[in-house]
Amino acid sequence: MSESYERERQNNARLDELSAKVSALRGVTIDIYDSARSHEVIESTSETFSTMGTQLKGSATRLGRMAAAGNKVAVLKLSGILIVIIIMYYICCCDCY
Repeated sequence: MSESYERERQNNARLDELSAKVSALRGVTIDIYDSARSHEVIESTSETFSTMGTQLKGSATRLGRMAAAGNKVAVLKLSGILIVIIIMYYICCCDCY
């Protein structure tokens, strides 16, 4: 009887060890998933800003050509875009606190 009790105790101890290892593995898996997901978000955001920058540059170039031709509306639009870009730069990139 004592021998079966000892085996049962050893089995329980091994089961607890295995449970701890499975929990640790689950934690590592979740951390890997979270890391991969955050990298995906960063890449997506970077791609979006790159596309937006390209479109903004194209628009500014067209407005610049229109302004060079003497179109007053184009000059006002170009000035507005430049002001917005400068304001966004100071809000996002400067440590103004």
